Amino acid sequence: MTAGTDAPLRLEEDAVDVWLTSLAAVDDDRLMGYAPLLSEAERIRWRRFLVRDAADQYLVGRALLRTTLSRYAPVPAKAWVFTTNAYGCPYVSEPASFRALRFNLSHTAGLVACAVTSGGEVGIDVENTARQVDPLELAPTVFARPEIEQVAATPQTDRRALFFAYWTLKEAYIKARGLGVSLALDGFWFDLDGAVPRIHFAAGCPDWPERWHFGRWQPTPSHALALAVATPSQRAPRIRLRWVTPDEPGGDRATAGQIIAP
Repeated sequence: MTAGTDAPLRLEEDAVDVWLTSLAAVDDDRLMGYAPLLSEAERIRWRRFLVRDAADQYLVGRALLRTTLSRYAPVPAKAWVFTTNAYGCPYVSEPASFRALRFNLSHTAGLVACAVTSGGEVGIDVENTARQVDPLELAPTVFARPEIEQVAATPQTDRRALFFAYWTLKEAYIKARGLGVSLALDGFWFDLDGAVPRIHFAAGCPDWPERWHFGRWQPTPSHALALAVATPSQRAPRIRLRWVTPDEPGGDRATAGQIIAP
């Protein structure tokens, strides 16, 4: 697998590309073909998974990340080196000339997603909405007071959808900030009444809403996806969502993908 040997895709200013992979589209032969792309540390972590589904999500996620980055730079997929900041947020460390590429990765049962931008801040989260959760029980542990109240006031038929909308947006924002669990979950909340999600901050969570742009989608009937972006220009990002099987023979570099207006 030699992603990165064709002419790189252009990542324009304020653009965000989101690459989606269905785990159902990855057969066992292709899955095992991803292993050589991993670093030694990644292979060790992959082999520690005791549950097959979790191991597959991790492996496909690393393959998607590496082959996706190689779409934008003439770098073999296995050559990327990543480092984490003090809070565990990963970034490109080598090749140093491509450190402006910012990425975020998320995976859940059935779906892997990778978001890439240049010079900005980006976070993505995907969740399988078919899994069993009790929104009324979980909301007080992960949401801010306005979100908790909204979940409780929502009819039962719509409550799960609202719960996952808040959950994915909050995860995407936390990941975009790169501060991990140091960010208090009740220090910010979302308002979903307008055309796009809007964020609000408590005094203990210093940030300003104007620099953030959010989007949310339902890429499959059983998945919710949210994206958080702060662009260098602070303009609304241009977002493209594309389905891909990592390093698929024949490539799809020329595919424009679906253009999504935030």
